[in-house]
This record gives sequence, structure tokens and C-alpha cells, in this order.
Amino acid sequence: MKPLLEVKNLRVEFPTRHGTLVALDDISFDIAPGEILGVVGESGAGKSLTGAAIIGLLEPPGRVAAGQILFDGRRIDNLDADAMRHVRGKQIGAVFQDPLTSLNPLYTVGRQLVETILTHLPMNESQARERAIDLLRQTGIPAPEARIDQYPHQFSGGMRQRVVIALALAAEPRLIVADEPTTALDVSIQAQIIALLKRLAKDKGAAVMLVTHDMGVIAETCDRVAVMYAGRIVELGPVHDVIHQPAHPYSRGLMGSIPAMDEDRERLLQIDGAMPRLNAIPRGCAFNPRCPQVFERCRQQRPDLMPARKTQAACWLHDATVETLR
Repeated sequence: MKPLLEVKNLRVEFPTRHGTLVALDDISFDIAPGEILGVVGESGAGKSLTGAAIIGLLEPPGRVAAGQILFDGRRIDNLDADAMRHVRGKQIGAVFQDPLTSLNPLYTVGRQLVETILTHLPMNESQARERAIDLLRQTGIPAPEARIDQYPHQFSGGMRQRVVIALALAAEPRLIVADEPTTALDVSIQAQIIALLKRLAKDKGAAVMLVTHDMGVIAETCDRVAVMYAGRIVELGPVHDVIHQPAHPYSRGLMGSIPAMDEDRERLLQIDGAMPRLNAIPRGCAFNPRCPQVFERCRQQRPDLMPARKTQAACWLHDATVETLR
């Protein structure tokens, strides 16, 4: 199946007085219609920045310095603000971590939903209101007929997040970029939102990019997962394989830090050290100062993604010539 979203060799830079910081470095992946791709990693890995670059909302002075973003075969990273706004509203829906940044406190949630629907879909006012009520119902808001005329401050944090998800779905987008959509929600609401995203992918054929640090959500929701570290993808593959047979030492550390219900372990594994700052990314593989399997080549050369059992990993341990170089 032809991918709906293709990200090719994406590089995002932040020019500063002290030089240029590379926040995303040569990132490539794609998402097919009906597929959910999870993007996981520690804070600062570049997960949210990848989503922001795709939907054209990079904070200045951040800029796409190289590479391409293609949506349905059409390049979108070089569109002007007006053209991108149209794509973002109709074709691509966005769910952000903080619902307060997505909702206008001066308008009722109904007005915000109806305006979005009228802008992008061929409906009259009453049809748009009916769809808005239905969206609130779909996202699990009780008594939507009454709540549609309330203001954002009258909703709890979790309820506001559901309104944001309803807004993202309002124009029936073909791609949804969801940045930590379940972080502020309790477990039962999380399950509803996960079920909703899965239903959208399965029934409507929408492609979903799910940014999260919660491996439980990834395991429950995604078809494939991209593991990010210091602005690069270090492993990419089917979710089952990345979780149960991770090929990159960083992925192994991430998976080892998750408590398993069927194991009797007193202590969880941990990855020593911290992710490097953007102005201090080490030579070679960025993970090498923290890696328990580091050898000399890791400190000198930076690996690209290469076949590694059932996934792809950016790790010299999987290079065919590795044995002769160790």
C-alpha cells in the first residue's frame, strides 16, 4: 500500500548566537492509510518536534533545513502559511498535549467545533451542530447536547482533552498527529481515547502518528513504532518485535524499564546517564556514552538504520562487517 505520509531525510535546525543546533537529524519514515505509528523516547528526543514539523507548526527560529515531507505524494514542507493552514485543517488533524493551548477560552466549545466543521465540510449550521454533538459523544463526553454550549473553563482537564480530540476529528482528516493525547487522562478515559484512535484507523482508514513516552499505550495501540534518541530514529519496526525483541541497546533499556506483571523482579533496569544536550551531542553514535555494549567504532562513526533481525536499528552491532572491526 502506498504511504499517505512520507518523511524523507528530515533535518530541523535552530540557529542561535552560538551556532546552529540540529534538533532533528536525517529522519525518515512513512505511515500508510489505516496504520498507527508510535513515536517513543525520552523527553528531548525530538518526538514532538517531528510532529510539529509535519503539521507546519515549528516555533521560530526552528526551520526545516533539509529533507522533504510528502502527504499523499505532494510535498507540504515548502507550502506557505495559508496553503498549509488549509491542509492542516482539512487533511491533517492535530491533538496537542496541553488542551488549553488549542481551545479559545472566549468561545463555547460548540462554536469552535461548528466553525471548524463549516470551514472544511459542505454542511449548513444545523448539520454542523449535529456533527459537533456527535463528535463530543464519540470522544466520551457525557450529555453532549448540554455541554456543547459551555466554555472550556467549565470542563475538567480530561474533558478538555476530549474536546481537542473532537476538534482534530471535525473535518474528517486523513492523517492525525497526536502528541501525548492521553497524558492528562485517567486510565479509563485513556482506554476510550485509544479505542477511538484505533477505530478511526480501522474504519475510516486514517493514518495516525502517536507521540508518547508511555510504552503501555504504544503496545496497546500501534502497528509499528519508531524509537527516537537525540534527534534521530534509532529503531523502527513492528511494535511486537520492538517490545519483545528490541535490537538497539537504547530500545532494550527502554523496554527493560517497564514493570512486567509475569516476572518476579525486585528492581527495574535503568539506563545510566542522561540524554545529551543539542549543543553537546557526542561524535559517532549519540548513545555511546550510555551504552553497555559500546566499542570503538561507536565512538567514531554514526550508524544509520540497518536491518536488525525483524526491525531496523541504527547500531553497529548489526553491521555485517562488525566482527572484523571490533
